Amino acid sequence: MSGVIREYNTFADVIRRHAQERPDAPALTFKGDTHSFAQLHDATSRTANMLASRGVGPGDRVALISRNRPEMFELIYACNKLGAVLAPLNWRLSQREIAQILSDCMASVVIVDEIGEGLLPDESSEVPVLRFGPDFDEARAAASGDDPGHSGGPDETALILYTSGTTGLPKGVMLTNRGMSYTRELAKAWGMDSESVNLVAMPLFHIGGCGYGSSTMLAGGHTVLMAEVDVLEILALIPRHRVTHTFLVPAVVQSMLNAPEVADADLQSLQLLMYGAAPMGDVLLRRAMDAFGCKFMHAYGMTETSGTVVILEPESHDPDGPRSGLLKSCGRALPWVELRVVDPATGKDAMTGDVGEIWLRTPMVMKGYWQNATATREAITAEGWFRTGDAAYLDEEGHVFLFDRFKDMIISGGENIYPAEIENVLNGHPAVAEVGVIGVAHEKWGETPLAVVVRKAGQAADAGALIAYTRKNLATYKCPSRIVFVESLPRNASGKLLKHVMRDTYGATS
Repeated sequence: MSGVIREYNTFADVIRRHAQERPDAPALTFKGDTHSFAQLHDATSRTANMLASRGVGPGDRVALISRNRPEMFELIYACNKLGAVLAPLNWRLSQREIAQILSDCMASVVIVDEIGEGLLPDESSEVPVLRFGPDFDEARAAASGDDPGHSGGPDETALILYTSGTTGLPKGVMLTNRGMSYTRELAKAWGMDSESVNLVAMPLFHIGGCGYGSSTMLAGGHTVLMAEVDVLEILALIPRHRVTHTFLVPAVVQSMLNAPEVADADLQSLQLLMYGAAPMGDVLLRRAMDAFGCKFMHAYGMTETSGTVVILEPESHDPDGPRSGLLKSCGRALPWVELRVVDPATGKDAMTGDVGEIWLRTPMVMKGYWQNATATREAITAEGWFRTGDAAYLDEEGHVFLFDRFKDMIISGGENIYPAEIENVLNGHPAVAEVGVIGVAHEKWGETPLAVVVRKAGQAADAGALIAYTRKNLATYKCPSRIVFVESLPRNASGKLLKHVMRDTYGATS
């Protein structure tokens, strides 16, 4: 495979090198407070030693439930300096979902902000909890600033990111030092170097946050972190810090364009806007290109691949050119990524233009699913090919055109939603006999879940009651926006739910 990195550097190795070679250069800014690489190196060593004093060692999991804050980057490096594994959890999940993940994770310590603390299970737990704030700051300051010195091997797990599965059960994706080291190569592909300034608005529990968010920092550049997406703040931060790069989902780009303030915003420093989770579309792209005046790049990847594996380069973003059709593509595989489109019926490569399942083979592919050998075997073949579950076709030049999702995944505002999760919850309601969930078009979020429900005989629960029930048990963004009641669901002779019929009936996104 061309482009394979023969050497790798861990997160810990990179921060050590930057602290030595460019100690005073800005590394991380949050709410106007900037830390240099030397300061970040010192803080991460102190955090590592604080964790070690609480019994955290190689291989131990450190769970994290928090909105974006600079300590989250510190913890990525601190855990790597110990050989521990950071597991940042989605603070948008429900308490039930968090409890399920914490039970699976078996963390040695849980670190929370005020939102994360409110999500901790009600029942008592022997796992110690650290809370961001004065106590955390004092404990870190009191710890030794000596580097613990751990330098992990290529196959050592650096991060566990939890992703929902088709069964509705969360799965912990184990990402290795080698897999995450390709973030440096991605930084080069995105034109980042030590002079770059990267605005990070994506949540750090997401690979688009902790992966993409690490890119410029690993390249020796300056990272400007946001607590969460705020359109007006984005427009203010770009000129304030002379931001050169950022990653945004199309829904956020559209919100920025709809803000009156964009007309007077100074965006001249912006060199590249990366987007993913959904195509930009030629109408939105034209507006964005006119307003932002920078290059655009489409990225395709997933948690299991340590981030981006396919890109549509800026040169292909020409909505008025002879190859404008490429805007429907997510691009071509990066040099160190092998990509196949496989006919699931035969297991052989599909012909050009024929739809099949995307298979990937690259050192970026996860080590496996934490404590789930069965799911790992189902996802990764004996030859090392990762089966994405995404359906696509290739053109003659190797451009990937997503066609559909074998897993029926819904993408709403850049968040992945699996219908099985919603179906599992609704099936627990006493009034629900059967339910099928599909994604339907939404003007703001791209897609939103629609639940088609068959009531149990004699039950009269209305749509509002069912939506409220899901909101008690699921993250709000996963909950259906609409409930449709029917007498029966479409099924084939074997009883399989025919979701393509449901999509046709209810005008779902194809």
